[in-house]
Amino acid sequence: MYKVKLEQFEGPLDLLLFFIKRDEIDIKDIPIAKITDEFLGYLRYIEMLDLDIASEFIVMAATLMQIKVKMLLPTLEREGEDEEDPRTDLVRQLLEYKRFKEAAEEFSSLEEERRQLFFRNDFSADEYEKITEEQDALKNVTLFHLIGAFKNVIERMPKISVHTVERLNVTIDEQIDFLYTYFSTKHESTFFELAVLLPTKMHIIVTVLALLELIKSHQILIRPIPSSDDIVINISSRTVHQPISLN
Repeated sequence: MYKVKLEQFEGPLDLLLFFIKRDEIDIKDIPIAKITDEFLGYLRYIEMLDLDIASEFIVMAATLMQIKVKMLLPTLEREGEDEEDPRTDLVRQLLEYKRFKEAAEEFSSLEEERRQLFFRNDFSADEYEKITEEQDALKNVTLFHLIGAFKNVIERMPKISVHTVERLNVTIDEQIDFLYTYFSTKHESTFFELAVLLPTKMHIIVTVLALLELIKSHQILIRPIPSSDDIVINISSRTVHQPISLN
C-alpha cells in the first residue's frame, strides 16, 4: 500500500468546517447525526488512501459518535438546572479553530504583501507578478474536494461480491506518466472523465495518489464544480512534462 504524507493537509476540524461551509450550516446548531455520517463516509476513503493523518480523523470520529449517542439518550430534567448541549465543546473548538485559521490566513496574506514591498523612493520600475487565472481558481479548493470526487467515483463502480484476488503491478510513477500522456492532448478534464479510462479500483486509488503528488509539486491544479461532487483538473502552465522522482 502506498503512503502519502502532505505537509499542509487539512485535519478533522477542517473537514467539519468544509461540511459547514458547503451546506451553509449554522456552526452553533450543527446537525450532529448528518455530520457524523458524512464524516465517517469521508474517513473510509481517507483510510483507503492510507494518508498519514488518518489517526487524527479516527479520534474525531469517536468524539462525534459519542456526542451523537448523548443526544439520542433521554435527558433527566432537574429543577432549576439546564441540561448542557453535548455539542458545546465541539462548537467551542470549531469556533476557536476557525478564528485561528482565519487569522493565520490573514497573516499569510499580509506576509505575502510584505514580500512585495521594497523600501525605496522610486517604485516606477518595479515588476509585479500578476495572479494568473489558474492561481485565482485555487482560492476555495481543498483536498477534500478531490477526496469527495474520489468517493463518488468509487461508489459508482459496480459492486462485485465474488472476485479473484490478483496482484496489480501499478505504481504511482506509472500513473503520473499516464496523466502526462492523458493531458498531452488537452488542457483540462474532470475527474469523472478521467476515471472512466481506469480499469480497476486500484488504478483509481493509485491515480488519486499520483494527482496528490502532482498537486504538491504544483504541476496540476484543481478547482471544484459548483453543485457537483466532480472537480476540474488543469495542467499548470508551468508544468514541464517530465516524470517527477518519488524516491
